[in-house]
Amino acid sequence: MLSQESRAKIDQEIAKYPPEHKQSAVMAALAVAQEEHGWLSVPLMDHVAELLGMRPIQVYEVATFYSMYDLKPVGRHKISVCTNISCLLRGSDDIVAHLKKTLGIDFGETSADGRFTLKEVECLAACGGAPMFMIDKTYYENLTPARVDEILAGLE
Repeated sequence: MLSQESRAKIDQEIAKYPPEHKQSAVMAALAVAQEEHGWLSVPLMDHVAELLGMRPIQVYEVATFYSMYDLKPVGRHKISVCTNISCLLRGSDDIVAHLKKTLGIDFGETSADGRFTLKEVECLAACGGAPMFMIDKTYYENLTPARVDEILAGLE
């Protein structure tokens, strides 16, 4: 289910913990699995559980708690918009409205062309640059609707 390269990465994460606590690598293992497959299906999470000697429900609990994990397929670019208090006070509601209108989708949806998935997140730890979002793994801060348009236009 996972490539040898991904298994090796997970094994490196597991090695950071005492053998009896290898389940502590669950977050890293889920990240590696998602990186390879694009999202976390139930069979993939079951596989991670098996690798770590965990019950599947324990892995599902982690995957559903943290917003960084995707439990359904996402577009080529995932836009994670912070809507927590710092961003909200600095205009994230305007950024959200602009994104929804521009992309024609709501949170949790993917554009018809498969390019963008819009995701609401609580905090991305960039409060000093609010409002902000993350596209794939890149942070963009001090957003305005015009800046959002520039960023989107620059994506392939």
